[in-house]
Amino acid sequence: MLVFLDFEASSLGKHSYPIEVAWIFADGRSETHLIRPAPAWIDWDEEAQAIHGITRETLALHGTPHDLIAQRMIDQLTGHDLLASAPSWDGKWLSALLRAAGYPRHSLRLRRTAEALRECAWSILAPKLADEDVVAAIEAILTRHENGASGEAPAHRALPDAQADRARWLAVCDAAREVAAAKVGDP
Repeated sequence: MLVFLDFEASSLGKHSYPIEVAWIFADGRSETHLIRPAPAWIDWDEEAQAIHGITRETLALHGTPHDLIAQRMIDQLTGHDLLASAPSWDGKWLSALLRAAGYPRHSLRLRRTAEALRECAWSILAPKLADEDVVAAIEAILTRHENGASGEAPAHRALPDAQADRARWLAVCDAAREVAAAKVGDP
């Protein structure tokens, strides 16, 4: 099943680490977790904190130990198709989390959410449109839904951002169904 995943992090620096993770399955089930940093994780950027609003104190008081979060992710997400809107960043933080908990860094793998958007639109439109029309229809749909279903900027919190990715996927799939249905009705 498709799973939309997002991390928030200590910074965008070389030694950054994940501080929050959330995922939402295509069917709407979701989880979100604050991550108590591993002892070796010391990087912190006040500007990043100003964006996501999560303090080091909050992580110390309310965060779940990093190794328990990694185990939970392995238990819940293994075998699913994991998607992220920024897989290079989210993959970096996923890898840091897994390695710090003693798992191989590729125990879970991410791919780009945009791939799932195209795949959904393609699977709906390809049987209904001429080959030369499918690509143009998909591009038009993706452009229309470029900033997500709501058109709002990211919340910079893991669960709302993962939910926004899922909402965009749903909107693209719905738009493809509308285009396909309109083509069926054409003379």
